[in-house]
Amino acid sequence: MTTVTLLDRAIEIDAEGFMTRPEQWDEALGAEIARLSGLPALTPEHWQVVRFMRERYLATGTAPSIRTLGVASGVDVKRLYQLFPKGPAKLAARIGGIPKPKGCV
Repeated sequence: MTTVTLLDRAIEIDAEGFMTRPEQWDEALGAEIARLSGLPALTPEHWQVVRFMRERYLATGTAPSIRTLGVASGVDVKRLYQLFPKGPAKLAARIGGIPKPKGCV
């Protein structure tokens, strides 16, 4: 485990850069992670997906797959790839402060 400083806070991350303590997350931190990941501004649609990812993870202990995300979040898979290029589930999980979804490379 590694500690990085974001927004003047020490944040614990794993070797792939995913937060290991979801309770350290808030929306300001999510916006900063998004900016550092190449998404300068998050739209309400981005937040809908990120919040869904967090809620599902906090309720079940696992993040949804891309297929589940496309069906249950209210944002179809094609649009997910437009919002979160190069891996929507993985990027939304990173922004949402939760571990990488199983099945993501």
